[in-house]
Amino acid sequence: DRNVVVTIIGDNMAKLFLTEYVSLLNDYVESEFFLVDGDSLFITCISEQTLLPGQNLHFFYLVERFLLDLTNKGAKYVIVFFKDAEHAYFRHPTLLSLRTALILHLQHNTDAVIRTEFSNFLEGKWQSFLQESYPYFIIISDDGLTKLQTSFLNLFIIHALSKRINVVLTSGQESDFIRHQKEIPCAFQTLVKDLQESSTAALLSLSGHSSVKDMEKEVCETLSQLKHVWPEISDIRHIVCIVTCALGLRMYSRLQKKHQSGAITPEEAEDLIRMYCLSVVFLSHLPLSQRARVRLISYHWSKQHKGCEFFLLKHLTTEKLWKVDFTHLPDLSDDLLWKNVAYYYEVENEQGLNLDMGEKIKREYEYLWSIISKLAEKDDDDGKSLPLRRTSISFLEKRKQLYSKNIPNLGLIPMTSMVVDEFAGDILSSLPFLKSDDSAVTSLIKQKEFDEIRHWHSGKLLSDDYDRTKSNSQDPWALRDNQKLQSFLRFYGSSLEGNISKTIVTQLDTPKKAYSDVKNSKKMHERKEQKQWDALSIEKLIQENFNSGISKLEDFLKKCQSNSVKCTAEMAGLNACFEVWIDQCKDQGKKVKDINAPVEVMRRIHSLLEKYKDLMEQTDYQKIVRCLRYFGFDNLACTLDSSQVMSAKISKYAVGMGAARFQLQYMGHCLIRDERTDRDPRIQHFIPDTWQRDLLDIVDNNESAVIVAPTSSGKTYASYYCMEKILKESNEGVVVYVAPTKALVNQVWATVYNRFNKTLPDGMVVCGVFTRDYRHDALNCQVLVTVPQCLEILLLSPHRQQWAKRIRYVIFDEVHCLGGEIGAEVWEHLLVMIRCPFLALSATISNPKHLTEWLQSVKRYWQHFESVLKFENGGLLVFVLNYQQTCFRFKLTILFPVLYGERYNDLEKYVCSLEDKDFKIHHYHPCAALTVDHIDKYGFPSDLAFSPRESILLYDSMVQVWENWPRADELDPEKFTHFKNKIVITKADVRKYEEGLKEELNNWIVHGNRMKANRVLKLLKPHPTYCSEKDMEDNFPCFVEKLRQMDKLPALFFLFKLTTSVCILYSGMKITSNKTDKMILEEAEHGNLMEKLGKITEIPPDCTYANSQAVDTEVRKKAKILQKVIDRVKFMKTNTTLKTLALTGIGYHHASVSQKGRQFVEMLFRMGFIQVVTATGTLALGINMPCKSVVFTQNSVYLDALNYRQMSGRAGRRGQDLLGNVFFYDIPLPKVDKLIKSNVPQLRGQFPLNISLALRLMLLAAKADDKEDAKAKVLSLLKHSLLSFNQPRVVEILKLYFLFSLQFLVKEGYLDQEGNTMGFAGLVSHLHYHEPSNLVLVSFLVKGLFHKLCQPMRKDSKTFSKEVMEQLVLVLANLFGRRYIPASVIKSKKKFYQSKVFLEDLPEDFAVALHEYNNKIEENFGHFLLIISKMADMKQEYQLPLSMTDFSGEECNDSKLVSHLMSCNEGRTAVSPFACLSGNMDSDLLHAETVNSVILRTVGITAGNIPVLCAKKFDNRRRMMPLNAYALDFYKHGSLKAMAQDNGIHEGAAYLLLKDFSLAIKAIRYTYAGDSI
Repeated sequence: DRNVVVTIIGDNMAKLFLTEYVSLLNDYVESEFFLVDGDSLFITCISEQTLLPGQNLHFFYLVERFLLDLTNKGAKYVIVFFKDAEHAYFRHPTLLSLRTALILHLQHNTDAVIRTEFSNFLEGKWQSFLQESYPYFIIISDDGLTKLQTSFLNLFIIHALSKRINVVLTSGQESDFIRHQKEIPCAFQTLVKDLQESSTAALLSLSGHSSVKDMEKEVCETLSQLKHVWPEISDIRHIVCIVTCALGLRMYSRLQKKHQSGAITPEEAEDLIRMYCLSVVFLSHLPLSQRARVRLISYHWSKQHKGCEFFLLKHLTTEKLWKVDFTHLPDLSDDLLWKNVAYYYEVENEQGLNLDMGEKIKREYEYLWSIISKLAEKDDDDGKSLPLRRTSISFLEKRKQLYSKNIPNLGLIPMTSMVVDEFAGDILSSLPFLKSDDSAVTSLIKQKEFDEIRHWHSGKLLSDDYDRTKSNSQDPWALRDNQKLQSFLRFYGSSLEGNISKTIVTQLDTPKKAYSDVKNSKKMHERKEQKQWDALSIEKLIQENFNSGISKLEDFLKKCQSNSVKCTAEMAGLNACFEVWIDQCKDQGKKVKDINAPVEVMRRIHSLLEKYKDLMEQTDYQKIVRCLRYFGFDNLACTLDSSQVMSAKISKYAVGMGAARFQLQYMGHCLIRDERTDRDPRIQHFIPDTWQRDLLDIVDNNESAVIVAPTSSGKTYASYYCMEKILKESNEGVVVYVAPTKALVNQVWATVYNRFNKTLPDGMVVCGVFTRDYRHDALNCQVLVTVPQCLEILLLSPHRQQWAKRIRYVIFDEVHCLGGEIGAEVWEHLLVMIRCPFLALSATISNPKHLTEWLQSVKRYWQHFESVLKFENGGLLVFVLNYQQTCFRFKLTILFPVLYGERYNDLEKYVCSLEDKDFKIHHYHPCAALTVDHIDKYGFPSDLAFSPRESILLYDSMVQVWENWPRADELDPEKFTHFKNKIVITKADVRKYEEGLKEELNNWIVHGNRMKANRVLKLLKPHPTYCSEKDMEDNFPCFVEKLRQMDKLPALFFLFKLTTSVCILYSGMKITSNKTDKMILEEAEHGNLMEKLGKITEIPPDCTYANSQAVDTEVRKKAKILQKVIDRVKFMKTNTTLKTLALTGIGYHHASVSQKGRQFVEMLFRMGFIQVVTATGTLALGINMPCKSVVFTQNSVYLDALNYRQMSGRAGRRGQDLLGNVFFYDIPLPKVDKLIKSNVPQLRGQFPLNISLALRLMLLAAKADDKEDAKAKVLSLLKHSLLSFNQPRVVEILKLYFLFSLQFLVKEGYLDQEGNTMGFAGLVSHLHYHEPSNLVLVSFLVKGLFHKLCQPMRKDSKTFSKEVMEQLVLVLANLFGRRYIPASVIKSKKKFYQSKVFLEDLPEDFAVALHEYNNKIEENFGHFLLIISKMADMKQEYQLPLSMTDFSGEECNDSKLVSHLMSCNEGRTAVSPFACLSGNMDSDLLHAETVNSVILRTVGITAGNIPVLCAKKFDNRRRMMPLNAYALDFYKHGSLKAMAQDNGIHEGAAYLLLKDFSLAIKAIRYTYAGDSI
């Protein structure tokens, strides 16, 4: 029943209201495989408003441009066309033919992967394909060309979501939440039946045939006749033209014989088809450059021949004996050209105009028509080619002519500015500047000059006193709050790194540290450690509890400083573990032996022989030899003592394998790393690796570095060493630490407070922080921790240069954010504006070389600037900053790339499946992610590393697959060069073995053993049992319990939906009773925790995840710490569940949890008290929460290659875990494959400029205290965008964009002709986050609209009516925090309870003002687009973007008719020649919504670069997308719950959106009050 179909679709598509916006094209597509629904691609492009019906070549251009955009970003995609979907087009034969031609074109002329073998999305083959490939998402439309097609697509969407595949709507939204729709198969069968019945009948009615088979038969026969008449024909354009014309002539004869009303006569059809044939001949002779000048005529078809190439093209797909050239398949016909031919013969020729068509064209036309006549079985008289028109009927009728507005030639207002001259001076002479007496210049309004003299956030005058925390404040409450803040920061910092506070003393000349002679002290310390060791009785502890004893031994060895005591401890541990193994082997009844004992013995042997060889005695060596012989490692024993011989009596103690295999298989996690043993006097708390020392040397030499190293590898230590260095040098130097998130800012702030103490002059502090909504000691500190946007504010402030000159180092953490889509340009601005050395840190940069080269170019610019300054000053260049009589010499820096790809701990991956209500954990070998084709094409991914046991697994699989493998002995672990007879196998040796195996497997593929290599990869692939998502959710607590039993806690469980991050844990996890929780919580909040904490240890271990060991020892000390943690949250009214769960060892961490709540969880987790934490992406970027295991519990669009590496890097705590574990829970296996083998996205530059930035740069240049420094910064930013690096053409475009931005600013009164800021420049620059809303707001202010709206209730009153306030919020909500709702939600008629949801339009007077603003912008930037069109690469513009099919050529000049028809020479210089085929002209660039479709694609400008604010936004199906009224709704009802229920925004996200909205209002209030215009 069709009503059932509509009901199912309506109920589910309404849920698309909860969709999210994510950056797919920049952040995800590069590393992920996804699907594109072919019909959705077809619908999207055929619905493009700039495309005229029948303009096939323009349509193909739009398709290829869409696909090229994906391809250029590294996308891996497959386009799928379902067979059943073609029934939706049978009522529209032109579209049906075009769809078929599109499939053929993509298959034959491009490298795109096209799948057409699936009938529909319910058949078994499709299900198998999804399971094997598991696409990251499917790009699909939710709206078809007909109602039935819309239903088809909507069912496809619901089905895809039920299979847990993300859906990306072509209108711009993403969704992944609809599940389990059992009604789909029934509804879909009903739908397909309707499609088939209605569509086939429609097609037959057009053709005059009684069945589809008859149609196919006639096509086949006609093709056979054509091959006989013209055997050498191969051009698809000629084949289609001849066959369709011949079939058309037959069809009209057939229809006439059946006396069907409404059909044109055969004679009229012949006229139409002759003109059509001539238009096709034109296509063969006219290059695109000439066709782009086709005339626009104000006529449309009244009668037209509708040919159907569908069956012909379908037949050609199976034709193998005939070699058809499909090159010109996109250009089979041109409706506008055909219409021009018809207009000429119907109107102009009748009026006496008689033009020669040209000899070549005439000859080809006559030949084609003669063949058509033969195939149509026409007699000689009827089959003549000329004259073209024999009937007098009109095929065209006049339509209303559309008005086309030309781009005005505005002319540029001349400016005198040093910045303009130096940046764009080389192109100024070629631009059309107005004369000084021109009315446009003389009419410029002179506004009051503006200077940055007030704080945007407070309205107060800029003042150092305001920025500094006053040390002599007499306010006791302020002092108390400051003390509490400092106390917490130290406490929070100690939870990150322990108590490692260091008092810094300023040293003018820092002497090199030297070790002092402390022999007596060492001896005393050694005796003390010996006594501690004697008291430990480790042998007894190991015998009683093996794991606990080993743990205590390791703890002692970490703390012990004396090598002699360590040597003694290692020998004692060796003896104790060996005895445990002997006892196990003597116990004949014990079938399974615990291999941990010999592992620990060998581990002690490694340590003794590598670290304490000089301290060992002969008896120690004898004990080691004895152990080796008992284990069956005779070859190793002989290397130490060859006199002893293996006895049969001790064979029962052997481990049953060779020494090398044993070490790789069981000891991989504890093999000795390539670590240095010599301490570095610069680092106290650990021994740095060589690459870390290189980093410290870079800092010592005041040089810059880009550091790319895995998460938890220790790259952050260089940052704190850098801070310490600057703190020691003076009291004035500043280090700026730039972090991407506020959470990371708070973490670093606390760490600095905990690390460093320093006595500073009055008013100065060690560390300050600056974020958009919080600022503390920002400018009176020596270490500023901030976010990129706030540092940009300071660097671009004209009166903060003195502070900026104090910056000695800048540290950029997580610098890969430079490659994002939103906010990435700010990172660029900072990197090019700073003049000091910097450190750029990241774990995930795939192209560090490109980044380094770009930064080197920036450094060369600054070097040139310094040399010019030196020359102008006539002396040696030395920056001397006189701060308390201290001099600093700033040297020009050299940029070093520091690449370190080795993780300290190996990561092993596992996939989980549920079998008989028990979880099976399957090891996932890294090679399981690979295929033979992938290795052959890309090789092994650079970061695909094996653990030692995984190398053994690969070797064993290779031996199993190829019995006579020639290199089996050579790569046998016992015979491998780097392992043979080696007692101590190191991680470096294992890496060589790994590389040898990889190289050998690659050789198998290269040298013809692909099948064997494929079998190896299949052997390594796990085969987990599939179970439903609901079962996995229901049994999640059991899985957590399984990890506890496996000793894999503490663990982070990453989820991506806030609704499940907590609820999953409630569903059945074993936690303590509510009564116990409440009691302990109340006692903690009343300060009784110290006495009552012991109750936690009384709770049975299987009833809590709280780590009792965190409070079992040193109870009093631990209790004080826990008391502090709980004190932080005891007054929190929200998140009470968080506090209750925390005492059971469970926590959750996401953006909606308050800052105190998140810090509460972080500290308890780091202390080891909480062992289970569920988290979203809030922990992905740098938050210090290392753990033993990371679990990915939920598939999502956010789980991509970048986030996977960031999150999995948390596993394996250096110093605590020797092995990290990554578990994939309910993640499809194909998705796991892609995550492991995919590369992270490359860093690509974003468009760096906008109008607001141009204004801020001019403000800096005009009002700076140091003009030369300001000019240098401005020019550096303008000249060195990452986008334009090594791209001269892009540089020229940026110059023009900057100039036209200045033109708009001058005309609107923000700048004068000298570049000085005026009027509302402050308000625009302070609201730069919100462009173009900031510019629109000022246009409203200038027109007095707000004054008109905000009329008080009474005269001399400041009270406004409710209606006025709601109108004001309505206007502001239309400007700021704009959030669109999918168009499909309007149709869904979803019921709302408290919110109105859909934001109303602007009041009429505001809407008129917005329209006026948009017109000004469009005219200004339309002129800009007109000029930059000269920079396009016209060779590429005449080629289809993806297939590179070339439509250029020599123009046809011997046909007067062609010259007449192609005579439109003006208004088409900036528009793509393909778009010109649909009559688009330069004037279409005046409309922002059409710019992307028509502009020359090689200029690199999009509509996003034009600051237009659309009053109404439409998707590509021209459906309106309303704005979400969340701000106005909240103003009315004040309920965050309603935000989630009605507005579709989670409470936490709604809070952040409303906070951002309030910050915008606050900036308006204070800036507007301060400007005093």
